[in-house]
Amino acid sequence: MDTGEVVACVGIGANVGKARAAVHGAMTAMASLPQVRLVAQSSLYGSTPVDATGDDYVNAVVKIHTTLSALDLLHALQALELSAGRTRPYVNAPRTLDLDLLLYGTLVLDTAELTVPHPRLWQRAFVLLPLAEIAPELVPEAALQAVRQQAVWRLAPA
Repeated sequence: MDTGEVVACVGIGANVGKARAAVHGAMTAMASLPQVRLVAQSSLYGSTPVDATGDDYVNAVVKIHTTLSALDLLHALQALELSAGRTRPYVNAPRTLDLDLLLYGTLVLDTAELTVPHPRLWQRAFVLLPLAEIAPELVPEAALQAVRQQAVWRLAPA
């Protein structure tokens, strides 16, 4: 890894329209961002909406190396969401694309704009299972056990 690069993990989800295509498109778009290098991507997983309504989600996690600051990376991810048609009509609304900055190196930050690690990271099986697939060293077994009752399944490749 080059000096100045930070390892970050991003959660990807979609449940409106062509969700599988949106998740794959987000992976491709992230890989083409300046100062971002995609180093791993999980399989796709399905999950039922949590604290929300709508169709089942397609989820994945990617691991990147970046020289962007955490806030600049967040803004780049939000721009990708917007370009994919993301709207925010109400809290937990169905999404054409949802990109969550889960981890940014060892940074711990809690501001009005950004919280890392992601505040619900350890509560969501649809994040922990794909994260454990690509970065098992980041997910303690106890964390996986804590979410084992949540309905999440690996999707077959299309």
